[in-house]
Amino acid sequence: FLADLFLTTSPNSQNIQFETWVNKDGNFSKAGRSKEMPSGMKVVGQSVFADFNGDGQSEHLLPVCEDRACQKSAIYLTKLGLDQWIPVLQDFRNKDTLWGFVPYQSDKSSAEISFPITLHIGDYNMDGYPDALAILKNTSGSNQQAFLLENVPCNNVSCKSVRRMFKVFWELSDLNQIKDAVVATFFDIYEDGILDIIVLSKGYSNKDFAIHTLKNNFEADAYFVKVIVLSGLCSNDCPRKVTPFGVNQPGPYIMYTTVDANGYLKNGSAGQLSQSAHFALQLPYNVLGLGRSANFLDHLYVGIPRPLGEKSIRKQEWTAIIPNSQLIVIPYPHNVPRSWSAKLYLTPSNIVLLTAIALIGVCVFILTIIGILHWQEKKADDREKRQEAHRFHFDAM
Repeated sequence: FLADLFLTTSPNSQNIQFETWVNKDGNFSKAGRSKEMPSGMKVVGQSVFADFNGDGQSEHLLPVCEDRACQKSAIYLTKLGLDQWIPVLQDFRNKDTLWGFVPYQSDKSSAEISFPITLHIGDYNMDGYPDALAILKNTSGSNQQAFLLENVPCNNVSCKSVRRMFKVFWELSDLNQIKDAVVATFFDIYEDGILDIIVLSKGYSNKDFAIHTLKNNFEADAYFVKVIVLSGLCSNDCPRKVTPFGVNQPGPYIMYTTVDANGYLKNGSAGQLSQSAHFALQLPYNVLGLGRSANFLDHLYVGIPRPLGEKSIRKQEWTAIIPNSQLIVIPYPHNVPRSWSAKLYLTPSNIVLLTAIALIGVCVFILTIIGILHWQEKKADDREKRQEAHRFHFDAM
């Protein structure tokens, strides 16, 4: 639960290397030798980190191109301790059209604003595996659009070791209507735990831009937990009995364990504001998809960085977290994790409404049966009373 340091370096104009500096009690030490970029690549985009295969560990995702014009693009995956690059997306063909990443134009004389190749990560369908948004261009034309890269089970040999792969979602009609897109990212616009999409596209001129927002109409009743870790600081000394909220801080790490709908153990993790790269546009919180499992989160761990020289890990555990909830963690005091507080806010899902309707329907049905039985019993009592009265008069005669 310590924030490490990852650097992209360029020893020369033809080569890109990656360095990982591991945080050991506040001291950074380089973990092995620098990792080379995938062989044969001419254009390298920005690195991004995510728990790609749901194993509780963050993987390194890298968008690349095999030529300067990005006629052939790919996304590779690796992680600390793994010496090879594993392709998780190489198929960018939609019917007869070949798409690819938009390479960064470093020509300063051009009036057109260029953006680096960047993936923006978010769990669009809340299945527990992070998806991505990317800007692709038609290699045989001039059109460029934002596309959703869906995280799906691996169906070829090359990605078998990580069990997951990206697949371009070509048929997202609302996204396809936005032409000349330059940046796309996720954001929870309606604060309902479902990630919507924000797209920046070119306007009438090269220096004009338009912002588009697309509501996520994902209808499957999947579950999530939304976590934000605050700084737990006041502007000066915190007065007594005042909880110091502060603002969301970079560096916290969040991990959970739960049981999925099939009874298997499921892990997930995410870092909060972990990247300072160009146009990272990360969410100020973490939305952790849980799939269709309505089980409580057995364990939720939150850890924050600690200062130089401190040995104890600043980590706290919460148990039995309700799905479809937002958890606001206040790590105060920083060095006493057991004193940290968490505020839980529930976000009702469609199943809550359906359950309420079903419960009311069952109650009405039961009350109707009780009413009918009561009416029949009352009629039987009246009939019995009349028979008794008739028998009394007959005996008196």
